[in-house]
Amino acid sequence: MRYIPHRFIAALLVTSTYTCPPIWAQMHKVSKPEQVVRAVGVYEWTGDFAKPTASRLIPVSLFIEGKLEDAGVYIARPVPFALLSGNVYELQDAGIDKGFLDLAYAKHLQATTSTGDLAYDDGWFGYGTVKPLTAPRRTASALKPSKTLPVLTSSNDSSRPHLTTKTGADSTSSTDQSKPASKPDTSSTSTASTDDPDRPTMKRRSSDTDSTTNSTGTTTASSSTPADDPDRPTMKRRDSTPASSDSSATQTSSTGTTTTTGSTPTDDPDRPTMTRRTPGDTTTTDSGSTGSTTAGDPPSSNDPDRPTLKRHTPEEAKKTRNNTDSVTGTGSLNEDPDRPNLHRGKPTSAMTDSDLPKLVGIPSDLHQMIAVSDAANRDVHPFALEWDDATQHAAVLQKMQDMARAQLAAYMSTPTKTATPTPKPAAKTTTPVRTHHPATPAAAPIPLLDEELKAYTLSYGGAATYIYSAHTIGTGAALRYVTIVAQADGLGELKPAIKSVTDAAHLDRSPQMRFVDVVDAEASNRASLLFELRGQNSRQFGLYRVIASHSDQIFLTGTTQ
Repeated sequence: MRYIPHRFIAALLVTSTYTCPPIWAQMHKVSKPEQVVRAVGVYEWTGDFAKPTASRLIPVSLFIEGKLEDAGVYIARPVPFALLSGNVYELQDAGIDKGFLDLAYAKHLQATTSTGDLAYDDGWFGYGTVKPLTAPRRTASALKPSKTLPVLTSSNDSSRPHLTTKTGADSTSSTDQSKPASKPDTSSTSTASTDDPDRPTMKRRSSDTDSTTNSTGTTTASSSTPADDPDRPTMKRRDSTPASSDSSATQTSSTGTTTTTGSTPTDDPDRPTMTRRTPGDTTTTDSGSTGSTTAGDPPSSNDPDRPTLKRHTPEEAKKTRNNTDSVTGTGSLNEDPDRPNLHRGKPTSAMTDSDLPKLVGIPSDLHQMIAVSDAANRDVHPFALEWDDATQHAAVLQKMQDMARAQLAAYMSTPTKTATPTPKPAAKTTTPVRTHHPATPAAAPIPLLDEELKAYTLSYGGAATYIYSAHTIGTGAALRYVTIVAQADGLGELKPAIKSVTDAAHLDRSPQMRFVDVVDAEASNRASLLFELRGQNSRQFGLYRVIASHSDQIFLTGTTQ
């Protein structure tokens, strides 16, 4: 084995160190991080979605510079950044666009009373018009096979045209009809007779058929058009020499026939003539001796009205720059504030309170939808999870109901321990007494009303997430609200991530969690759960992220009071 000196190995390593970095640098590229600006709000309305009776937009969050801000107070100078007039919000249902909201104006309201529905009208609200989605273009429908098959029928009608394949003998006879056949073929199977005088015949023109028999003064049947037709136009190629173009426009044949060449006589005074200017044409062609000007001469340089283009000298250009009397541009016409704009109907920016009725309080028929405004156009990401069948829906609903009833039972139970006196020992008797304890009947299940069960996939390839909400019968402290959020694990079992139970008498202590929808608040293709935390006289909105059956509150707005 040959010995390699250590100095050679060290030199080789140093050389590879200096030569390898360019190769490795080409394999790794760090792109500039995307600047995401994304606002999220809750659109509330009553009546029809396309033409609501009253509506409003509640700003929730604003993702900017890599963090979530309160959209209701961010850069309020005086209107918050998320509620500026002209902002467009996409109204979404589980990530699917349903329409657009064009903001017209924003208002800051203050609650006049501390109780009732008017107590919720506190803070910044936006108002605008809803516009439907653009209808997709209709594409041409694919061709479908016909249900009725075509039927070929034959007819013996002799007056109908017949299409036959021409044989070699027929083509030979049709190209030379002037020559009689040496031996007439009586056994020909051709259906069309070549002697039919009404049968049209197409021939290839040759040099023999183009020439006319002017010497004899007669025209044969094989010639196409008589040469002595006085109305027949004749087109000829003009010679390049001027002498030939000015020659006589007539041509005499041996029989005395004359045809017109169609050229214009050169002695027409109104005939315009275009010539190519030569360097010698720059001189004036007006001669005092002749006293005439040709039509092809250039315009006279002595014409005072003739425009002249000249290149400025450096002295003239400097004088023009120093001249302050020159006219300057006024800018684009679109920047004119007094320029009229034509719109169909009343523009959104000019609408007022009378045009857009405001939503007041919390009516019973209130509808809510997610509103998202992004500076960039992004691909649609649906988050809704379709049920496989009714059996799967019933199985999941049963599990969610069991979780909800367990939480309600724990909320209603009030474990109280009371001290009981120690009983005196009874006198012993010889006769045994047998007591029978009847079996305690099983408690009836707690009735649940207005149940809602929704299923989502919060990320690509993520686990199924289920949101269940309901309430019990009663009023005051007997009316209880329950919300359960569960996520399936790897074995298909449901594990609760959020459990919330409260009653109507203690909403200020524990607000009701009302599920609004899922939304991608950070443009990361991962959805968060948006809940409305409704108290007795105020409400907030919170974003919750659920991963592996564990929930985290990532954002919470201020109260509306």
